[in-house]
Amino acid sequence: MTRRFPIGAECQPEGGAHFRIWAPNARQLSLILNHHSGSAIPLQPEANGYWSLFHPAAQAGDRYQFQINDDTRLYPDPASHYQPEGPHAASCIVKPDLFAWTDSAWSGIPSGRHVLYEMHIGTFTQAGTYEAAACELKELARLGVTTIELMPVAEFDGAFGWGYDVVGFFAPYHGYGTPDDFRAFVNEAHAQGIAVILDVIYNHVGPSGAYFSVFSDHYYSERYSSDWGAAINFDGPESVAVREYFIANVCNWIETFHLDGLRFDATHFIYDDSPMHIIAEMISAARKVAAHRTLYFIGENESQQAYATAPVDQGGYGLDAVWNDDFHHSTNVAIRGKREAYFHDYKGTVQELISLTKWGYLYQGQYYAWQEKVRGTPVLGKAASCFISFLQNHDQVANSGFGKRLHQHVHPGDMRAMTALLLLAPQTPLLFQGQEFGASAPFLFFADHEPTLAASVEIGRTEFLSQFPSLQSPLSLAYIHRPETRKTFERCKLDFSEREHHAAIYQLHHELLALRREDPVFSDPYNVDGAIISECAFLLRFFATSAEMDRLFIINLGVDLWCESLAEPLLAPPAGCQWQLIWSSEHPKYGGEGIHGIDLSQSFVISGHSAQVFIAVTSAMEG
Repeated sequence: MTRRFPIGAECQPEGGAHFRIWAPNARQLSLILNHHSGSAIPLQPEANGYWSLFHPAAQAGDRYQFQINDDTRLYPDPASHYQPEGPHAASCIVKPDLFAWTDSAWSGIPSGRHVLYEMHIGTFTQAGTYEAAACELKELARLGVTTIELMPVAEFDGAFGWGYDVVGFFAPYHGYGTPDDFRAFVNEAHAQGIAVILDVIYNHVGPSGAYFSVFSDHYYSERYSSDWGAAINFDGPESVAVREYFIANVCNWIETFHLDGLRFDATHFIYDDSPMHIIAEMISAARKVAAHRTLYFIGENESQQAYATAPVDQGGYGLDAVWNDDFHHSTNVAIRGKREAYFHDYKGTVQELISLTKWGYLYQGQYYAWQEKVRGTPVLGKAASCFISFLQNHDQVANSGFGKRLHQHVHPGDMRAMTALLLLAPQTPLLFQGQEFGASAPFLFFADHEPTLAASVEIGRTEFLSQFPSLQSPLSLAYIHRPETRKTFERCKLDFSEREHHAAIYQLHHELLALRREDPVFSDPYNVDGAIISECAFLLRFFATSAEMDRLFIINLGVDLWCESLAEPLLAPPAGCQWQLIWSSEHPKYGGEGIHGIDLSQSFVISGHSAQVFIAVTSAMEG
């Protein structure tokens, strides 16, 4: 038989389909094809707990299930590529080669050129489908987005959810469309010059709709657990087959959906003591199946361990970048002023903001009081692009308790200034859907479960939010939205008319991304250094290989700052040059209050709640 992957149902070139499943619990195992049309067909046992069957009449679109031992129930395929009626129902045979790709010339996004946009398919558009989302890709490309980071789309139980309760790892969620609809989304993204990476969940399995334990007792680890349930067995007894399953899953997303990479959720909960960590093995396998494309792998690494981005041959995971929570926490403290819960260890000082720009992580091996332990390891020598900065993401907006966007909490001038820092700093920026136009839609936690499980999830969510003292009072709790209601889900859908209604915010993002992309220094600075001007103001000097190409970036998060003189060498322009203002967050077109005419050769005023960008021009050009 010709097989692409070691498990699942695969159509054969000569016709028919071959079925293969790992089921060491089985004494007998049968296939039920198109359940209304015939009897059970026995699979044949193979070595190491595998079973297989070739059926000459099976074809794409057929539904199938398995019957194991004396159990009268029918079960879906753990490696199903499509669950048209959800995870509890029959699986569907898919032939991915039938899709007509038009992206043969696509080679991916070059290293260091990623501008990420986190998207949840179900709430990104009113329709909540792959097809509807594809219609918006041209506008995202015009905005300056280069890479879509999709929240999980693998099959989960329920009519709506964030997607982190994955139970069907190979099957795109049926509520968003068919597998070919997802392929069409990726194909259109590539046509618009946008890469697509997918958030994948390999640290736990969802609580409803997973049937792995029916076929094997070894999918889940007996040694570890995660915050969300049993961990996956990557290094215990019978883990060879489990590793094979998940490596095949990674290759499936890359090969049959033409994805440009993955974002690994909670890598600190993907436990593996094997000589080669499972993440490293996944990434190595993926790069082999798409050697002609530039792939991009990123991770959520809350413990901030530098080895996550070390090459595989140096004992690392081989990730290209990691989410940087330090950037989010420090910038949010700086402009919101709240230091509850996991914001406790951040002061939001201008020195922290300078250090974020120079070094990426703030915690690289110091004591971290919130967790009562040391956090992080040194990251000297890491490229700035290894760190993904964000002011908002799905977790952080929802963790505000009421799903409010950051711009709804802070001074609009500070929001513009922090947006400039996010989009011009050398780290890789990430926008959360709707952030670019100041979306009014909240992003709340929502999950559709049956009543008993829903009640348990709601209790768990309330307990999680209890770490925020401001959310513990009965008055606050009365305003926490119930995650299992459709209304909660529907409220989170974006309204694209706000691109026009909030045109100033949209233009701010568009022009900052253009500056990042088109300015040779912001797109590839030689070095960046910074200095404190006052308690609320600081500057960043973007050095170029030629001094007269340097850029100066000044942010003031306080009131207007009257400067008689500043004893700071980073403020001095290159020899024979002076600084010329080229961009200000206070421009009226962004909703600002007007631009001070700053002449840094004499006393000047730095506007409060602002960010400004200067270029060096030769003195002869002035006047």
